[in-house]
Amino acid sequence: MPRLRAVYADITTLRVDAIVNAANSAMRGGGGVDGRIHAAAGPEVLQDCIARFPDGLPTGDAGWTTAGRLPAQWIIHTVGPNRRAGQTDRALLVSCYRRSLEVADELGVRTIAFPLVGAGIYGWSKADSIASALEAVQSTASRVETVTLVGYDVPTHEQIEAALVEADLSGD
Repeated sequence: MPRLRAVYADITTLRVDAIVNAANSAMRGGGGVDGRIHAAAGPEVLQDCIARFPDGLPTGDAGWTTAGRLPAQWIIHTVGPNRRAGQTDRALLVSCYRRSLEVADELGVRTIAFPLVGAGIYGWSKADSIASALEAVQSTASRVETVTLVGYDVPTHEQIEAALVEADLSGD
């Protein structure tokens, strides 16, 4: 099982093999972390999304692009379920993390950073997103060595840290 850690950071600045983008199904950029990643990575990532995903991706799935101007090598885009739009099946949220790890393995990724998928405009609680991440990491056979869960503010970072300690998974 990969080592799990929590950081308080801007995901676009992390020096890891891959960062995960909480994308929408159109794969054309959006708001929240998706918008920040596309803005920091540059227009080549959008062009890569258009070329690689002409029909977008279904909820719960993941795919990769290059990382453009980011320090990471890859962006793994995953489409979270929109709870506010009635997509309340938590298995889809777990699938986002699981599929991202599977794509990471296809790419040979050893270090990966995740935002809290679905915990923004899509309406999932941070606790649900953290629990889904932990479930996926613990149940998915992966060659990834380090999974970083990124808190975009201090309270979110502290919530992730507490969940790792409670699950006895803190790698720091």
